[in-house]
Amino acid sequence: MQRRIEELDALRGLMLVWITGTHLPTILSTYMNQPFGFFAATEGFIFLSALFTGRIYFRIAERDGYGAMCRKLWMRTGKLYCYQLLLLAFAFVIEAPIAAHGNRPAVHNLLDFYFAAGRSRAFIDASLMVYRPPLLDILPIYIILLALTPFALMLGTRFGWKYAFTGGLTLWLLAQFGFRSFAYHVETHALGLQIPLNEMGAFDLWAWQLWWLVGLWLGVRWAKDNLRLDWAKQMTIPAAIAAFLFLVLRYAQVAGVITFGKSGLLLDKWDFGVGRMIDFTAVAILAIRFRSALSSLAIRPLMMLGQASLPVFCVHLLCVFFALTIMKNDPIIGGWKAIVVILASLSALLLTAKIATNRRAKAGGNDAAGPKLQTPPCAGCEPGLATEKIA
Repeated sequence: MQRRIEELDALRGLMLVWITGTHLPTILSTYMNQPFGFFAATEGFIFLSALFTGRIYFRIAERDGYGAMCRKLWMRTGKLYCYQLLLLAFAFVIEAPIAAHGNRPAVHNLLDFYFAAGRSRAFIDASLMVYRPPLLDILPIYIILLALTPFALMLGTRFGWKYAFTGGLTLWLLAQFGFRSFAYHVETHALGLQIPLNEMGAFDLWAWQLWWLVGLWLGVRWAKDNLRLDWAKQMTIPAAIAAFLFLVLRYAQVAGVITFGKSGLLLDKWDFGVGRMIDFTAVAILAIRFRSALSSLAIRPLMMLGQASLPVFCVHLLCVFFALTIMKNDPIIGGWKAIVVILASLSALLLTAKIATNRRAKAGGNDAAGPKLQTPPCAGCEPGLATEKIA
């Protein structure tokens, strides 16, 4: 008999709530922006997506061949790309005219390049994922990583993961020393790009690919029933110390007690500094060690959000755009308006998840079922093939 890993569904749902609270322009954003140290929900969401992608599509490759795996992955990538186009259409067709004819500086600032370059060029560049407006810049990173995943899986499983990690680690190291700027200047001269670097998204793909690669590798090991987590017990004390130190540093920075200067690059979100990896890993070790405590998260609303993560993520962006629109010239939405915006946004996310769950149930699919394992669950091994679609 099989049982869902409900905690993982709920954890992804919690991250979506976390991301929404961070992006909404309310006082809640102040408290939900990296509250546990130098990492955000983005790291966890990308990591879990990579973990399940590696696990699920490696099993497909074993069962149906690498050709079938590539087709399914690229079909998934195409679906994500269509979602991105719809979000761009909403931003350019609906939000841009509102920002152009009213006092909505927050929305206008998000679409600076659109107004400077014009509608046609902005949409073409955005469709090519060269122009990545703020808030709409993480999904293109995800699309590119997903499109390249078949090559990473084939390289890792056929020739050895040491070669994949050698390349991934090299690119990450180069990213820490400004490789993105170098690549931008090369592309500008070779391809004639006419777009500022800051309009190409805040996230550095050259750095974030390593985090995706780590997730893929662990997902493949999970699929092979070779993901043992007993070592987490031995690392509990070092992980707790590291997590506590990063937490103290984070709030000392918020309070203005300390500034990091150039060393802040080690904790930089956009370039994915090494400090963020250490902090996230330490907290993850504690979560694995005290996994039973996560069972309290496995409530139905969070599970539904996690199972429908792609449409929920897209709807959260629509909610944020709406909030920025009604904010007008105010620096933040406060008072009763903030309460209404937060409650309305969470309701929209839940409604989206409910609709997606019902549609999958009517279609007779199992992709809402989430990752499964044999009962009782072992500490990190998974013998069966999960059918959950990764968002």
